[in-house]
Amino acid sequence: MIFRLLLFVFLFFPSPAAAAAPSLAKPGCEEWCGNVSIPFPFGIGEGCALNPWFLVKCDRSSNPPKPYLNSFLQIELQGQVVAVSLQDQTITTLKSVANFCDNSADRNAIIANGTDLSGSPFYYSKSRNKFLFGGCGNSLLTQNSAVLAGCTAVCSDKISAGFAGCYGYDCCETPVPFDLSSYTANFTNSGIGKPNDNLKRCNSAFLVDQRWIPNQSTSLFIDYAPVVWIWTVQSQDFPAAITCRTSDNAAVQLADGTSVTNFRCDCPTGQVGNPYIAHGCQACAHCPLEPVDVITYRKLNIFRLSVLISICIIFFVLCIVFLYKVLKKRRAKRIRAKFFKQNGGLLLQQQLSSNENDIIDRTKLFTAKELEKATDRFNENRILGRGGQGTVYKGMLADGRIVAVKKSVRVDESKIEEFINEVVILSRVNHRNVVKLLGCCLETEVPLLVYEFITNGTLFSLIHSDNLKDGFPFSWEMRLKIATEVADALAYLHSSSSIPILHRDIKSSNILLDKKYRAKVSDFGTSRSIAIDQTHVTTQVKGTFGYFDPEYFRSSQFTEKSDVYSFGVVLVELMTGNKAISFAKNEEERSLATRFLLAMEGNQLFKILDKQVLEQGKKEDLMVVANLGRRCLDLNGKKRPTMKEVVAELEKVKSDTTSSVAMNFEGKRLLEIEPTTFSKTNYTWTIEENCSTTSLDPHPLLFYT
Repeated sequence: MIFRLLLFVFLFFPSPAAAAAPSLAKPGCEEWCGNVSIPFPFGIGEGCALNPWFLVKCDRSSNPPKPYLNSFLQIELQGQVVAVSLQDQTITTLKSVANFCDNSADRNAIIANGTDLSGSPFYYSKSRNKFLFGGCGNSLLTQNSAVLAGCTAVCSDKISAGFAGCYGYDCCETPVPFDLSSYTANFTNSGIGKPNDNLKRCNSAFLVDQRWIPNQSTSLFIDYAPVVWIWTVQSQDFPAAITCRTSDNAAVQLADGTSVTNFRCDCPTGQVGNPYIAHGCQACAHCPLEPVDVITYRKLNIFRLSVLISICIIFFVLCIVFLYKVLKKRRAKRIRAKFFKQNGGLLLQQQLSSNENDIIDRTKLFTAKELEKATDRFNENRILGRGGQGTVYKGMLADGRIVAVKKSVRVDESKIEEFINEVVILSRVNHRNVVKLLGCCLETEVPLLVYEFITNGTLFSLIHSDNLKDGFPFSWEMRLKIATEVADALAYLHSSSSIPILHRDIKSSNILLDKKYRAKVSDFGTSRSIAIDQTHVTTQVKGTFGYFDPEYFRSSQFTEKSDVYSFGVVLVELMTGNKAISFAKNEEERSLATRFLLAMEGNQLFKILDKQVLEQGKKEDLMVVANLGRRCLDLNGKKRPTMKEVVAELEKVKSDTTSSVAMNFEGKRLLEIEPTTFSKTNYTWTIEENCSTTSLDPHPLLFYT
C-alpha cells in the first residue's frame, strides 16, 4: 500500500531527481574534466567561466585528465581541482607546502608565509580546514601580526617520517577561527623535548582540509596538500530575475564582515540544478522557461509537501498498526504458553511420556479460536448443562461435526489434575458405551474438553422427566438394555482396557443417551487408573451422595466394587423411577438404596417398582434383576458381584433364558434373606440441591459394624 502511494506521487508529481540531470556548466561548455565536475561560475576554456579567477584548465596529457584553477597556477599554487560544491559554495584544490629544515642549536624565529589571496574571490574556509604543524616546538597561526591559533609538539626519538595522526609528538593541529585571505606560520623553540640532539629537524605548517589525516605511509613534509576555499560572487554579475532561484546574502559571513552572495535553487527536495545559470533550477520544480508567479509556485510546493507529509503519516500509522499486531501476537503467544502450563500441559506431557506404549493419537489439540467459533464465543444459548466439573456447551466444528465442549468452572490445582486425568483416561478408552473424547484445548484461561455430541441428554433426565407422565414409551426392555450397556462399559473399564480404570462417580446424570437411546458413560474427572495387580486406591473421599459406597466413605479405599455399588443405585433407579435421594421422604427413607433394601427385606419389592416396569416385566425377570441390585448394594464390598458377572446376569434376563428363575444367586428364596445388623453413627451429611443446604443424619443402612 505504501509503495503504491509513493508511486502515485512520483508519477503525477515527479521530482527533479526523476528527470534527466541538467548540465551544471554554462550552455555550450564542457562540464567534466576527468572525474571532476566543473559547474558554472567555473568553466573549462575561454568564455565558459564567470571571470578569469574561475577559469579552469583541463590537462588532458594525464589519464584521467586533471583540472587546474588557472588563477592559482599564476601565483605558484599547485591549483589542481579536487571538487567543487555549488551548495556549500566551496572548491577543494591541492596547495603547495613550504618545508624548513635546520640543524642549529637555536631553532627559533622561523617564519612561513602563507599565500596572500587578498583581492581574490577565494578565502580559506574556517569550517572545512585546520591548521597543521609538522615538527616539534611551537607554531603560531597569525594574520597581520595578530595571533589566531597555535599548538605545541614534542620531539620524538626519531625524526618524523610518517604519522598515524597528530597527538602532540612531532605533529599537532588546531581549528581555524576565521575565514582567511592570508596567514603566516611562526616556528619557535624548535626541538622541545630533545634540545641538544644536534639532529637536523624539519618543520612545516599549513592549512589543510580537515578530512585529511597523515598516516604511517604519508610524510608531513610534502609538496602539496588539499585545501578547501570559499568562493564568492557579486550579485551584479547575474541577471536580476532567474526562475526558481533565491538568494541569501547572509548565507556566508566572512571574518572581515563581508556578506557573500549565495544563490540556491528553491527546491523542496534540496539543491538541484545550477542557480548561477538562467533557468538552471527549472529541473527541480518544473519551472517554465519564463518567470512564473511566485505565489502559484509556492502553492505547488505546499501541495507537494502536504502530499509527502500525508504519505509519511500513513506510513507511520501503518508501522504502528503492524507493530501493534506483532506485539499482540507475541503477547497472545506468551499468554497461551502461560495457560498451557497453568492448565496442566506439563502434567499431560509427563503422563503421556510415562505411557509411551499407549495409543493416544486419537485426541486432537484444538485452538482457542476454533472452539470460540464453534460455540459462538461460548454463548449461553449453547449451554447443554452445568455440573460440579464445569459447564457443557453445544458447538459445531468447521467440518460440520456437532460436539459438546466442556468448560471448567474455575481453575485450581485439584481441578487441573482432574482435567488432565480425564484426558489421559478417555484417550485410552475405546468402547461403544463410553462417550468419545475428540480432543482438548490447553491454551485458554480455563481448560476445555471436546466430546462427541450425545443428542438425548442424560439418563437422569429421562427417568425423572415429565415426558414419562405423558406416555413416553420408556419400556422395561429399554431400561434393561440401558442397564446392560452401562454394566458392559464398567466391565470394560475394570478388566478389558489396557489399564484398569475406576470411574468413581457413576450416577444417572453421568450416563448419556444417543439418538438410539444407547447408553454412554461420561464424566471421568474423578476417575483413577490402577495397576493390574492393585486392588484399590486410597484417595480423598469424593462422590455423589446417594450413589456413594458407604464402605469407601469409612475406609477411604476405593475398589472396583465401589463402582458396583454406584451401579446398583442406578439399576434400582431404573426399576423404581425414583431419585437416589428424595427430600420429600422422612429422614430414614431419603436414600433410595435404603428404601430398596428395606423393601426387599420386608418382601415389599413390587410396591416400590415403577408402574410401567410392573406392567411390562415378567415377575421372574424383575426378581432376578432386583436380587442383582440387592447384591450390588451389599454393604460388604467383597460380597458384591463383579461387573462382568452383572453383565452376564443382565444378558440372561435380556435373552429371557432365566425368566423363570425366581431364586436369588445364593440359592435362597427372597423371603429367606437374613437381615443385617446395623448401628447408627454420629456422621452428619450436608447436601446441596436446588440452591438449598440440608443437614441430616444418614440412615443406619449406610454404615455397618
